Amino acid sequence: MLLAALFVILIVMFVIVPLVGLTLWLLVSAVITGLIIGGLGRLVVPGRQSIGCLPTAVAGLVGSIGGSLLGHALALHRLATVLIEIGVAAGVVIAITRRNTREIQR
Repeated sequence: MLLAALFVILIVMFVIVPLVGLTLWLLVSAVITGLIIGGLGRLVVPGRQSIGCLPTAVAGLVGSIGGSLLGHALALHRLATVLIEIGVAAGVVIAITRRNTREIQR
């Protein structure tokens, strides 16, 4: 019984806790990357965008994931992949801005 409890404790300490920490780190880094890519995407789009921080982060996350998948599928280098991520984020920013504009006009 003591050996089984020790085994469970070791599994929790050396497997589950690091996985939770890695997951949290991936989540935090994804949000930070999303804000950066989303901000760069907003800079690319001309004019004023009527979206806040959260939609910018969402646009950045979508741009980061979509551009990364596209860049890896085309076997591009990292710089080209980052430029594609920014382009996809800019497209999402444009889509969100147009959607908000249509809702305001109604």
